[in-house]
Amino acid sequence: MGQDRGQRVLRASIAGLLLIWLGSMGAVIEWERRDEARPVIAIVVMGAAQYVGHPSPVLRARLDHALSLWQRSLAREVILTGGEGLGDTTSEAAVGRRYMLQHGVPDSAIRLENQGRTTSESLHGVVRLMEHEADKSVILVSDPFHSLRLGIVARRLGLVPYTSPTRTSPISSSGSRWKYVLSESLKVPLTLLLER
Repeated sequence: MGQDRGQRVLRASIAGLLLIWLGSMGAVIEWERRDEARPVIAIVVMGAAQYVGHPSPVLRARLDHALSLWQRSLAREVILTGGEGLGDTTSEAAVGRRYMLQHGVPDSAIRLENQGRTTSESLHGVVRLMEHEADKSVILVSDPFHSLRLGIVARRLGLVPYTSPTRTSPISSSGSRWKYVLSESLKVPLTLLLER
């Protein structure tokens, strides 16, 4: 009888975890489709790989999307995030700065968060940069699969986030997109439980 009860509890637990995961997967896919761009204080570009001082295709897609938002006058500044990877001599944020300057964004409108190596670290850095701002509204630019978790972390840190994912990233148009969606669907519940 005790063994029967244990098996029922185990099956119920597995079913519950499966439902949570499916709900998380559905939410990630739903948030991928949203573009909440609107006037804010800052456009925040999440870092991605850079190669010897040049943005990777993924980072370039994010920067190009941020440029289009900037050109629509949706913010007065752009915050570029991303630290140095192993063996790098420059940060993702610094590479993004150079790219933005080359495309007409004035240096006075660019701020760097160049220490973060993860979503959470980068957003903590953004919060520090904006600590004296009364209005903490931001447009978060990343790949679509990242939107839900990005918004959750930013909101927990006291930002007022609106996501605007790039549609031109090579990840979004490749078969590997589902690998990232799956990964995010597992990270979102953990973020809700653990991220502070």
